[in-house]
Amino acid sequence: MELTDLATIQAVLKRHGFRFSKSLGQNFLTDPSVCPRMAAACAMDGTKGVLEIGPGFGVLTKELSARAGQVVAVELDGSLMPVLAETLTDCWNVEIVPGDVLKLDLAALLKEKFGGAKAAVCANLPYYITSPVIMRFLEERLPVSSLTVMVQKEAARRLCAPPGTRACGAVSAAVSYYTNPQILFEVPRTSFYPRPNVDSAVIRLDVLPEPSVQVKSERAFFALVRAAFGKRRKTVSNSVSTGLGLEKSQVLSALQRAEIPPNARAEQLTMSQLAEFSNRLEEIKHE
Repeated sequence: MELTDLATIQAVLKRHGFRFSKSLGQNFLTDPSVCPRMAAACAMDGTKGVLEIGPGFGVLTKELSARAGQVVAVELDGSLMPVLAETLTDCWNVEIVPGDVLKLDLAALLKEKFGGAKAAVCANLPYYITSPVIMRFLEERLPVSSLTVMVQKEAARRLCAPPGTRACGAVSAAVSYYTNPQILFEVPRTSFYPRPNVDSAVIRLDVLPEPSVQVKSERAFFALVRAAFGKRRKTVSNSVSTGLGLEKSQVLSALQRAEIPPNARAEQLTMSQLAEFSNRLEEIKHE
């Protein structure tokens, strides 16, 4: 069965009475070149386990099955279960787990399915859950080695934007704190059925063994990052002072100790500068 053939997709879906859900952001791939490239990007050796999110029609799942030792796919839409049972009938190493990835106990799931081994995450993520899903894996420090995901092209640029560049935002800094991000390739909207209104891109986030910078307090660091990027048109001294409810003099003193110009904006600061700013501000707050 050719799972990217439009006639095949329509016939299988009709046979099982499946209807697309706009609220779940369901779009199935019809470009046969995309999923093999995604699966290859996971760099599996035939023994590694993979966690897939939202297998949909099973196109990516089948490619992962051919390369990984074990594939566990979490699917929210129960009406896709009989569809997947048909499209993945010859994939002996695939298990479909019903549930919402944002609500499941992922730590328990990963431990149960993969033991103590780190898994790779691979997914065509619905656009509306892109950042929440990625940040959950990173913030909870779940045992995964990398995340190879397809997301909206603009989201890909934002997630992978290096700190110190105009495209960088709070989520960019968070991703750079936990991972080494890179955009692998773009996927046009014509590669999907039904066709979405936006183009996509595949990114890979390699989880770092240790954060990219050392901070005195992660909570304080991320609070500062959110405040700094919360008012992009303001200088970082104004946005952090307002966002964190601190005296302007404290913030300016921290910037001076971190050797950052007082008129700098958040998008101009590197990860090292953001970390140094946070650390010096923590010192001043506790003096």
